[in-house]
Amino acid sequence: MQRRTPPPAWRRVLWLALLSLLALQGYFALRIALWAIVPPSSTTFMRAAQLRLLKSADPPPWQHEWVRYDAISANLKRAVVASEDATFLTNDGVDWSAIRSAWDKNHSRRYEREDKIVGGSTITQQLAKNLFLSPERDYLRKAQELIITYMLEGILGKRRILEIYLNSVEWGNGIYGAQAAARTYFHTDAARLSPWQAARLAVMLPAPRIYQKRLYSPYLNARTATIAARMWDVQIPR
Repeated sequence: MQRRTPPPAWRRVLWLALLSLLALQGYFALRIALWAIVPPSSTTFMRAAQLRLLKSADPPPWQHEWVRYDAISANLKRAVVASEDATFLTNDGVDWSAIRSAWDKNHSRRYEREDKIVGGSTITQQLAKNLFLSPERDYLRKAQELIITYMLEGILGKRRILEIYLNSVEWGNGIYGAQAAARTYFHTDAARLSPWQAARLAVMLPAPRIYQKRLYSPYLNARTATIAARMWDVQIPR
């Protein structure tokens, strides 16, 4: 009887890598399915921030309190959607036109000279990154972000995605979630934010640690007025 030749080593390594990749995706899917019922206690970005603050000489107090979707002002939901992802309710988790526009701008000579990076990520993509991934920018991480994005859309739906996003996004040094932001900046609850307060919080999101020191800068004032006007044109999950 002829003995079977074992597969070459490269093939075994390839199969092992493929199985590991599938197991990782299964892990992500199970975590997301759990969060359909139980709020996430923290995200990868939050844990990285906690570690960074612990290493600092004078760490600010950690502020984070989960509140249910109905306890967050519709003003804040509208303002954040208008500022971060105007097609949130109608896209499938990815806005390809925004990605193409960001790619063109980031590879233009003017933006390269000014060392600017324009983002094209939707709210769901931002949540995928915050929940699981590192802030590094490379194609492998972006591919994994897209896979998780579609998992979030398929398992959670828009309402839960926005609820988790608003409860976990950074709003300053050690400030995470809508409730902590509302209390820190306006001494009120997330449910009671006015349209102008909500718009100001929304425009902080691209760089919250910078804007928390310039809450009433000319740029933030102008951007707040723009979002306050736009927020009534967007739709939010009920």
